[in-house]
Amino acid sequence: MPVAVLFATLWAALLTYLPVAAVLGLARTLEGAGGLAGAMHAGAAAWLLGHGVPIGTSIGSLGLAPLLLTVLVLGRLNRAGLHVTRAIGARRSGSIRSAALVTVSVGLSYAMVGAVTAHLVDGRGTHVSTTRAALHFLVLGLFGALIGALRGSDAVTTLARRVPPALRHGVRTGTVAAFLMVGAGAAVGGLSIALGGGDAAKIISAYHTGVAGQAGITLISVAYAANAAIWAAAYLLGPGFALGTGSAIRLTEVSVGDLPTVPLLAGLPNGPMGSAGGLLLLLPVIAGGVAGWGLTQRLRYGRAHAWRPGEGSGADAPEPAWSLLFGASLLAGPVTGLVMAALAWCSGGPVGGGRLAEIGPAAVQVGVVAAIVAAVSVLGGAAAARAFNAPRRAGARK
Repeated sequence: MPVAVLFATLWAALLTYLPVAAVLGLARTLEGAGGLAGAMHAGAAAWLLGHGVPIGTSIGSLGLAPLLLTVLVLGRLNRAGLHVTRAIGARRSGSIRSAALVTVSVGLSYAMVGAVTAHLVDGRGTHVSTTRAALHFLVLGLFGALIGALRGSDAVTTLARRVPPALRHGVRTGTVAAFLMVGAGAAVGGLSIALGGGDAAKIISAYHTGVAGQAGITLISVAYAANAAIWAAAYLLGPGFALGTGSAIRLTEVSVGDLPTVPLLAGLPNGPMGSAGGLLLLLPVIAGGVAGWGLTQRLRYGRAHAWRPGEGSGADAPEPAWSLLFGASLLAGPVTGLVMAALAWCSGGPVGGGRLAEIGPAAVQVGVVAAIVAAVSVLGGAAAARAFNAPRRAGARK
């Protein structure tokens, strides 16, 4: 157990640190600063930042975590939990105890890695709290390893059987609705950046650096693509987001000051959307409706053990009870709100002192609006899916 945990944890840390050090090594050519030691130190600081650990610098605190790196970290920790579960012989055992043991072991081991890294980075032009780094690494280690351990041991099935159906389906549907909203934000944000591709190219060329430096700056912007997708989702929901103290970027208002020259910001709207903004507001509603439609389909095809898709007409599938659809849909609203609020909170943070100390969406506002939109749209989508099948069922009986 200790050998498996140590190896899996260190391997996960190494596979997420090395790409960051390589990208920062490329980006440092902007300043004409080379050297392996400098790239390793900058990479370690950025790696800590990807775990949400704020970095103190001469310009202030850097706390805007690149969430794409955070997702990569969680993915590797997920694999670590899965591999340790297999190593101790708990694969598909259904044991909740084994899953908990793996989760805690990987989490504590990863917290030690974070504390050691923070100690090495602290004091060389950067200030990092060792205690805070250990706490952040512990939380991410527990969360990532838990997913892998539950999957590997199949304890997730054991837990699901103990949860009431309405709650189980509500949590699943609410999570799906939240990520569909983020997906809608990613689509709109990506389209906006694509339309502003000329401005983005001008920003990159303005650095007057070689191909390596331009590649480094581009990759750093890509690392914040997940943040931008969440900000765009907050924009579609209505509350919007801030890019500096006193700024506001929402459908009805765009007020910003001087911004850093980053290619990712080339997709910012030039002003209020006007009547076109009403159409954009429909995207989160559609996302919730799709999640609700999926809820009905999942319940319809999963309730009958003898019936499977492809065996006869789809109208032969048993209909889910209205009470279950109603309960799961209403529970999906708060779940979507909590997920969106957590994502909005994680996507923001300071970039130095002064005006850029406030960047990102207001988590509470985004969560409340997302919960209301999801509760209504999921219920509408679920009801529409059930009602749509009624004429087909009647026709099949005739």
